[in-house]
Amino acid sequence: MNLSWRAAWSLARRGLDWRFKGLRLLLVCLVLGTAALSAIGTLTGAIERELQTRGREMLGADLEFTLAARQPSADERTSIAAMGEVSEGARLQAMAVRVGGPPSSDAAGATNATPVELKAVDDRWPLYGRFTLADGTAAGAPQGLSAWIAPGVADRLDVKVGDRIQVGKAVLTVGGVIGGEPDRLAEGFALGPTIIISKAALAASALVQPGSMVRTKLRVKLPASADPVALGEGIKAKYPLAGYEVRTREKASPSLDRFVSRMGQFLVLVALAALAIAGIGIGNGVNSYLEARRNSIATLKILGASSGDIARIFLLQLAAASSLAIVGGLAVGISVTPLLGQALKGLLPIEPGLVIDARALAIAAAYGALISLTFAAPPLVRARDFPAMALMRARVNPLASQWRAVLLPVGLGLAGIAALAICTAPQPLLAAGFLGGAAALFVLLTLLGKGLTALAARLPRPKGAIARMALANLHRPGAQTSALVVALGFGLASFVLLAGVQTSLDGNIVSRVPNRAPDYFVLDVPRDRMDAFTAVVKRAAPAADIRTVAALRGSIVAYGPASAMTRVADLKQIPDNAWPLRGDRGLTYADTLPEGNVLTQGAWWTPGYTGEPLVSVDDDLRTVLGLKLGDRIAVSILGVERSATIASFRQINWENMGFNYVLVFSPNAIADAPHNLAATVSLPATAKTPQVRRAILSGLVKALPSSSVVEIGPVLGQAREILSQMGTAILAAASVAILAGMAVLAGAIAAARERKTYDNTILRVLGASRRQLLVLLLAEYGLLSALLAGVALLLGTGVAWGVIVLLFEFDWLPDWPRILGVLGGGVALVMGLAIIGSVGLLRTRPAQVLREL
Repeated sequence: MNLSWRAAWSLARRGLDWRFKGLRLLLVCLVLGTAALSAIGTLTGAIERELQTRGREMLGADLEFTLAARQPSADERTSIAAMGEVSEGARLQAMAVRVGGPPSSDAAGATNATPVELKAVDDRWPLYGRFTLADGTAAGAPQGLSAWIAPGVADRLDVKVGDRIQVGKAVLTVGGVIGGEPDRLAEGFALGPTIIISKAALAASALVQPGSMVRTKLRVKLPASADPVALGEGIKAKYPLAGYEVRTREKASPSLDRFVSRMGQFLVLVALAALAIAGIGIGNGVNSYLEARRNSIATLKILGASSGDIARIFLLQLAAASSLAIVGGLAVGISVTPLLGQALKGLLPIEPGLVIDARALAIAAAYGALISLTFAAPPLVRARDFPAMALMRARVNPLASQWRAVLLPVGLGLAGIAALAICTAPQPLLAAGFLGGAAALFVLLTLLGKGLTALAARLPRPKGAIARMALANLHRPGAQTSALVVALGFGLASFVLLAGVQTSLDGNIVSRVPNRAPDYFVLDVPRDRMDAFTAVVKRAAPAADIRTVAALRGSIVAYGPASAMTRVADLKQIPDNAWPLRGDRGLTYADTLPEGNVLTQGAWWTPGYTGEPLVSVDDDLRTVLGLKLGDRIAVSILGVERSATIASFRQINWENMGFNYVLVFSPNAIADAPHNLAATVSLPATAKTPQVRRAILSGLVKALPSSSVVEIGPVLGQAREILSQMGTAILAAASVAILAGMAVLAGAIAAARERKTYDNTILRVLGASRRQLLVLLLAEYGLLSALLAGVALLLGTGVAWGVIVLLFEFDWLPDWPRILGVLGGGVALVMGLAIIGSVGLLRTRPAQVLREL
């Protein structure tokens, strides 16, 4: 007979119950996979929209020009002003001092002086966006000698609106506390809380002197028809030695853009991984569901149901369950998006609250439907095509593989999944590569399962009965070894992946943000005031260690052989690892090799060297740019190009938080350029008291008002917080794949349990005890887990290495004991699930099972 779809649905509906018994694994896996896809798609879509729509607001302009340590010339100002409305400002480090009031309040954490980030703006600021104070009042640039202060400044100095503070030589009145600063994200990492002042107040402070570490910013509001990229490139081409760093509204924050890109790539990989793992679980769940209904299918065939009828009935049941799971997954994905947004708060521009992205939800639903149909096809084809008698005998004579029959539906489904992934992914090549890798891994694990089956059949039989039967269960007819290897391999590898990513992030936090570092960095110390600086520090802490270096700013403009130097301005794209080529960098000169540096090639010049200008280059930059000894490096300092011959390469210990420079010149190369000194102050443990710190800060403010002091403790804490926040967000996203892996492990064991019902019944009839059956089951899973643990370790750490090193460009710093501990926990989880899953099996009465056969 040939049932209509309506009649098929009537039969299908009767076979379902509200608890979806037998289809729960399908529901769980599909909910997890769809939830991951919808949440990640919604989150990344929201971030991209924020970056696109808030680019002007984040930058505060359509186009921004930044200069280090100098003001633009009159000609440069004229050229930039011709583009549109210009707002000019500056940014530099400074010290703020409370004027009047008690000396300090240690109990409240206040002090009379604190390092700050000084931001000077003109009357046109902000060109875009809305600046607000903490009370919600909209405001613009401060006027005269008033200042807007960040909450951190108010807390540290214990000041309020109307109080006075001193910055440099200027005494400022606190006009309000900063609430919303529209261009804060584009400003990047800050070395202290912000104070916003007028340009008049900056002039009154007398902080800007020749050699000061000030960054001048010219922000431009362009006409609607203007092309910011072309205009920016035009200025760089017209003034190649000016050293302009250019940003456009499309690239308001390059570091943020790079982070968003890498986070987006990682999230796509997580979503696809959850999808692949969920597919395995769906296949196992459908297989288990149809196996439990084997007799019903055979009965329907005996009563005249055709293969098409069988396919329609169970396809409708699976479609109903899948639809419910997809809707549930979409709901879960929408609900967890605010949690991911909260985890990334401060790192990424995303508005709090629920976000509904119709495109992301449609893509997630399409993925869910495709993955459900694709992985459900093999068991459906087997149920449809095999004769009734073959299904009846399946307990004792397992069904043969029907790979030819499933080739077309599975192939079409996989092609649809691949097309959807590649066409909708922000990085199509990355998605294609991952899908190819996942397919290769699936094939590898399948072949490994078949290899283990063949190996088990050829191994000598152990003497013990339990060991002999456990080995036989790996290769007997109908054994689920291949399916278990795939499921356990993916599941255990996901645990190792999580541990590898987490421990490497922790390792990077420890190594990149060390616990040991100087207590203070002091910037813009005048060369003729070094004695006064030393006297202030030694008076407060006689045992303090002081180190000083010459501090200049400049940008690399050319490099390579003298006869054919490569101009940075001519590069179409700067390599990712060639970060010193982006914008201006710190430069210095020295007679001796800097502390913590090791020469890898070449030699250092002698003290008092007067020959050809020389430079020593970071060894990592040598590798990236392909530099050789004898090549030349040209830099622009205050708009003047200077070049030097590469005399050596150095390995730099970046973790010591001291003075580390990519380029160190011989003194005769750049010492004549206007500059100041920078210093570090390291206090002995006995001198790290509030009284000593207060004496140093207040003393330096009085003796050197134009110098800026940076306390390292708060900076390190901020860096640790950012890296920890990033790690939390990454692990929160990866946990979806881990949950899917756990569901797959449970499903694989549940599916295998259905297969073992008949075997255990026969063994019970032959006299086996429940204890013996449990030991047999544990021996089988223990053997499989032990074999797969090594495979999972290789696969999981390999993928984790790619995520950490290639994607996020961190160092690979895994904690192997923790990784092995997590892997051991995964094996223990497998064994625990096996025990839990076997409880009902061991309680089954043999007579009941035999009557159902």
